[in-house]
Amino acid sequence: MSDYQTFLKSKVHPDDQFGFTPIILPDFLFGFQRFLVDWAIRKGRAALLEDCGVGKSCQELVVAENVLRKTNKPVLILTPLAVGPQMVKEGEKFGIECKQTRNGKVHKGINVTNYEKLHLYDPSQFSLIVCDESGILKSYEGKLRRRITDALHKVKYRLLATATPSPNDYMELGNSSEALGSMGRGQMLGMFFTNGGESTQQWELKGHARKRFWRWVCSWARACRKPSDLGFDDEGFILPELITRQFTVDSPVKRSGFGFIPAKTLDDQRKERRLTIVERCEKVAELMPENDYALVYCHLNPEGDLLEKLIPGAVQVAGKDRDEEKEERLAAFAAGQIKILVTKPKIAGFGLNFQHCNQITLFPSHSFESYYQTVRRCWRFGQKRKVYVNIVSSIGEGLVISNMQRKEKAADAMFSALVESMSEYQLPKKKQEDSIEMVLPSWLHNGSGK
Repeated sequence: MSDYQTFLKSKVHPDDQFGFTPIILPDFLFGFQRFLVDWAIRKGRAALLEDCGVGKSCQELVVAENVLRKTNKPVLILTPLAVGPQMVKEGEKFGIECKQTRNGKVHKGINVTNYEKLHLYDPSQFSLIVCDESGILKSYEGKLRRRITDALHKVKYRLLATATPSPNDYMELGNSSEALGSMGRGQMLGMFFTNGGESTQQWELKGHARKRFWRWVCSWARACRKPSDLGFDDEGFILPELITRQFTVDSPVKRSGFGFIPAKTLDDQRKERRLTIVERCEKVAELMPENDYALVYCHLNPEGDLLEKLIPGAVQVAGKDRDEEKEERLAAFAAGQIKILVTKPKIAGFGLNFQHCNQITLFPSHSFESYYQTVRRCWRFGQKRKVYVNIVSSIGEGLVISNMQRKEKAADAMFSALVESMSEYQLPKKKQEDSIEMVLPSWLHNGSGK
């Protein structure tokens, strides 16, 4: 066998293990969660590509507890800003102790901090680093993203957890593989892809490499949107209805003799957004529910300031606020102490659980991921009511709306393709042909809820 063939086999073989036999698999895990946790612990370096609201936090905590017991060496969980306190509460709920740290101090057990604080810690102090909502890494500047990848390379055990990425976002898959130590992004592109256009970013899977590519992804990742993607029953994970409503306000931009001209270029769209701040914010204020919770997302500082002023009782979490202030206000909203929260997707669009709220109002953008993540803060497992998403735009933002709708349809098709492509390799071996019985966790039997 040639050296190159040996290299290919070493990179694509699905059974390489860096982990160990699980020490504990608590009975609070659903059956599909237990399957994923068992696999991740045995792998040692793994990615859980699961949709929002299917319990990635408790899975991360169980993996962390197993590694802690195995190594007796501290574990670090990295989260987006303000998600840390929520992770600590999840640990309390499930009986897994973890402590939040911000100043570089390392506790003996499971430590939780946000990504921006990583520079305060020596990665070699930890046995495992967990990247919660790891998909957010692509939105960070290159220096921080590189620091996170370098930190992972200094520990034996590694876990990435994120909502299912687009199967066509090959760069994200390549970055994840590189962070886990499976294969560098450049190696991945050279082995499985061909450049499909003039741009170096237009990569397409080689036809003959498609099966090998997804088999390789399954050597370090598992993906699902719902339990049935892994052969389990979906009982308890069928979400209430999602109702999307669109509201359009007038624009001061001149019309042509043949009708209204929508903003076409990005510069024109930014100008349109700034010219219609008042009209859009006033419409949002009109849509606020009486004596109920509402989550309002904006993109510009003047939007946030005006919304806070126009909406009685609204509290804003802004970029200028100290990290501690952001965490306090987001925790207060999650606890029901604040009725209406105004913030930006990049501040509170990832990882947070707001199932008590079923009213979301937002302004559109070209980022479908931003839209999807903000919606899933409320529309997730544990939500008991219909969820209403109000999209407020000006008449001049028609192209932004249509682009977001196009991306939504494409993303749904892509998510389905990813799970379908991986299903051949990731289902439990003994029951790939049969539906697997749902195992209810103990906390559901006693009616405590999640």
